Amino acid sequence: MEIIKTAIEGVVIIEPRLFKDDRGYFFESFSQREFTEKVRKVDFVQDNESKSSYGVLRGLHFQKPPYAQSKLVRVIKGSVLDVAVDIRKGSPTFGEHVSVELTEENHRQFFIPRGFAHGFVVLTEEVIFQYKCDNFYAPQCEGALAWDDPALKIDWKVPADKIILSGKDQHHECLEEAGWLFDYNENLY
Repeated sequence: MEIIKTAIEGVVIIEPRLFKDDRGYFFESFSQREFTEKVRKVDFVQDNESKSSYGVLRGLHFQKPPYAQSKLVRVIKGSVLDVAVDIRKGSPTFGEHVSVELTEENHRQFFIPRGFAHGFVVLTEEVIFQYKCDNFYAPQCEGALAWDDPALKIDWKVPADKIILSGKDQHHECLEEAGWLFDYNENLY
């Protein structure tokens, strides 16, 4: 497993070691020991999977304490642009984001720590997307930001008129208007 650091501390891209031969390929998609050694100590407690079509955008979501979540995400089929936005007040990278293309060909994974909003948009006809979370889903702690907040300057790589949102994701606040954000100086783990 190779760890690729990003411009925001703690947000990393993970490239697995792939073994290919005439039969196909094999790779270890997760090792708790190696993840702890190379990234951080995280105990994942829930796996989720979604299936979506081209232009579907899910995000920008987060969970507030005491149910804040780290996520380790990857694509099983298709391709997405995956985005993590730093929403920790006081952080030197507050309001900045990292985006990465995750595909069934590159097998990359993306780690989003607690204190970040997360979202993705589907770039192919269909995608199967998998999330590992280190805290359970808690609807009472849901939070979200507007996917199209101009201050975030996210290039989603899909024309705005092709974006498909849930009813809920159509009405989130921009970062500047957000009533609740994480505190950079608070230990979220």
